[in-house]
Amino acid sequence: MATSSVFDFFIQLHITEKCNLRCKHCYQTGDNPDEMSLSEIKAVIAEVSDMIKDWSEAYDIAFMSGFNITGGEPFLRQDLMQILQELQNRKFDIYILSNGILISSERARLLADIGIKGVQISIEGPENIHDAIRGKGSFSSSRKGIGNLLDKGIEVTLNVTLSDINAGHFIDVIELALSIGVHRLGFSRLVPSGKGADLIDSMLKADSVKKIYREIFSVNVNGLKIVTGDPIASQMRLHAVENADASINSIPAGGCAAGVSGLTILPDGTITPCRRLPISIGNARTDSLREVWATSSVLNILRDKSAYKGKCKKCIRWVQCRGCRAIAYAYSQSKGKGDFLAEDPQCFI
Repeated sequence: MATSSVFDFFIQLHITEKCNLRCKHCYQTGDNPDEMSLSEIKAVIAEVSDMIKDWSEAYDIAFMSGFNITGGEPFLRQDLMQILQELQNRKFDIYILSNGILISSERARLLADIGIKGVQISIEGPENIHDAIRGKGSFSSSRKGIGNLLDKGIEVTLNVTLSDINAGHFIDVIELALSIGVHRLGFSRLVPSGKGADLIDSMLKADSVKKIYREIFSVNVNGLKIVTGDPIASQMRLHAVENADASINSIPAGGCAAGVSGLTILPDGTITPCRRLPISIGNARTDSLREVWATSSVLNILRDKSAYKGKCKKCIRWVQCRGCRAIAYAYSQSKGKGDFLAEDPQCFI
């Protein structure tokens, strides 16, 4: 089949609600009976595989498709390796998002044998900053996990969630990444929802976001790849928009992934547009994923420029950006509105 385009489509699959063994709530409550079983997860994987195949054949489109496996903390799931093997059997690209604490040398070897594409480890700053955010001793434990992954030849990405607490230490993380030899360093902005709702006052102001992003992109990183899924950061790397996008029916072609390039499935099967946008649009245990993708009113309105609010509605970069819908929603919610179509409060473009 001759294809003319390649599209990304990723499923963010949360396989456990538990975050780590240091979390008192997770440790005390034990297994969550509401988490999808192995057989249910295998059914989801098969459904996504069939869906991608059908789309590819029907529309003459090639897909770069994969699963991001996360939690909570995915390594707390006893059948993790069986889940990963099922994904490998279905020829999906596999990435894992983890805190790294439970990644022993043996587990790293198993990951390498399965052939995963990479592991993202959350590092929030130098040791004192990271431990202040993630818990005492977590930095050294995560660092050991990173070393085990690197020893087995697995690509490692460090990721920093930027806020007022740690933005001033990002350069320190660059130095850390270079010193331990990871392949990539990523960053994202704090989304003040869920466990992060109490950190609303730690959100960076728009001018601070602009300043730190300029600093990040100006640093000589000596071969270290700097990556981000932040649509606003990505705009800094694009050439100026030549033609104003005035059409209210513009088709999104990049930027925020919500409604455009994938779905999130939570441990109990709840489907959301994004792992950080807690709006239910169905449940994988009972609903067809392809029907949700095609008919969800939430997803369809996320694809409609005319529905957006504020500066995002008027922006000539809407097609390539649309702001971060999760941050827009969380910030709006803190103001008593809860509008996922509101403008991105940290946009400086």
